[in-house]
Amino acid sequence: MSQQTRGLVIGGTQSGVGKTTVTLGLLYALARRGLKVQPFKVGPDFIDPGHHSRAAGRVCRNLDGWMLSREANLALFRRQARGADVAVVEGVMGLFDGYDGASEAGSTAQMAKWLGLPVLLVVDARAMARSAAALVHGFASFDPDLSLAGVVFNRIGSAAHLEYLQQALTSLPGVRCFGGLPRDGELAIPERHLGLATAEDHPLDDSYLRRLADRLETHLDLEGLLEALPRLTLPEEPAPAAAPPLVRLGVARDQAFCFYYPENLELLVRFGAELVFFSPLEDRELPAGLDGIYLGGGYPELYAEQLAANAGLKQALKAGAAEGLPIYAECGGLMYLAREIRDLEGRVHPMAGVFPFSVRMLPRLKALGYREVTLTADSLLGPEGTTARGHEFHYSEIVSEPDGVPRLYRLTPRRGGAAVNEGYGEHHVLASYVHLHFGSNPEVARHLVETCRAYKEKLREGPEAVVSCQLPVALLTTDY
Repeated sequence: MSQQTRGLVIGGTQSGVGKTTVTLGLLYALARRGLKVQPFKVGPDFIDPGHHSRAAGRVCRNLDGWMLSREANLALFRRQARGADVAVVEGVMGLFDGYDGASEAGSTAQMAKWLGLPVLLVVDARAMARSAAALVHGFASFDPDLSLAGVVFNRIGSAAHLEYLQQALTSLPGVRCFGGLPRDGELAIPERHLGLATAEDHPLDDSYLRRLADRLETHLDLEGLLEALPRLTLPEEPAPAAAPPLVRLGVARDQAFCFYYPENLELLVRFGAELVFFSPLEDRELPAGLDGIYLGGGYPELYAEQLAANAGLKQALKAGAAEGLPIYAECGGLMYLAREIRDLEGRVHPMAGVFPFSVRMLPRLKALGYREVTLTADSLLGPEGTTARGHEFHYSEIVSEPDGVPRLYRLTPRRGGAAVNEGYGEHHVLASYVHLHFGSNPEVARHLVETCRAYKEKLREGPEAVVSCQLPVALLTTDY
């Protein structure tokens, strides 16, 4: 049995043309009509998906041509789009921009073709009239295998300006214009140094989303757009059944720690984790009975003073680490486990102190890009040689890397180049600047759950057994 869903990809001629504005307005406008709208985002970004989820009322999913295989992307799309009336995919960068200048790899266009979806092209029409037709013609004809649903112009100066643009497009048979959005600086989403402000840090309230959706309803032909979208036949992609809960895994989730791929959490549940959410900002102690902790990324530097003041939770975290509690941390989580964070003003904020090094914020980007991780030793994510993929994006750096802290990762950039050692291990703690997507290798999620289960079993034998426990590689590699 299958269900038909309409779908489209929202692409742009380049970054900054208004893809996110159009996407958010469309998501909210369709959802308030009573349609079930499933959002997706191309690329590793955490921030846009948070806004998409808020606008659509459904959790946004990342699609990524490097972290995930083509088959994994298709399975994810089919599973999540089933049951929705419309699937809306926001692209990344310009439509044809990918990993290099010679291929479509990693581009929005590639993802659109994988999914079999047409593209709604967003064009920034500022200071442009008939020339827009030449631009659109190039995009429409560049790849004959790509389907263009039509065009939306953004930042229109006047009704006459839009009329000029529409007249120009009449020279392009088969290219439909669905309207143009006037300039409106009040609808811009504020930015942080990692991109747009997060949904947690700058929630898009109903008033904002209503105004944005009203703009689209007024200036775009949404009815015509919906009618132009093809109906997709989505074969059933049932999610694998979850194992009964084997361990209690604490997951930090608040304004400071909010970067998690939904699939990471779902895979942990699938392999037997009961997720117990807590807030390092608000909670004074860890939830009871935890068998492990997952500290995701986010903006700990923006809440460093509040995190530093929560001595109870920091002490509990450090004590748990010393007792052998498995802790996995990514980016912001790594920063929280450091001895301290030094902000841009030079102020020092004491953190959990699980690791002896300090972290300092920088006024410029420190690292950006995809990474392939290879474990150089057995760890809570698997035995030596295990690989997974993720990405790095941060404005902080470790001030000093003291001898004696093992590096358990070998990081290989997607673009090639020299590999570096990273992934800091202490007791049963593993922390890295890399955000891993467990969908790139679900075994890492299973190994994390099994490490937590091993801790739980050792805990029953007494504290001494836990502290002396080495990671049970034989147990971790058992098939079920």
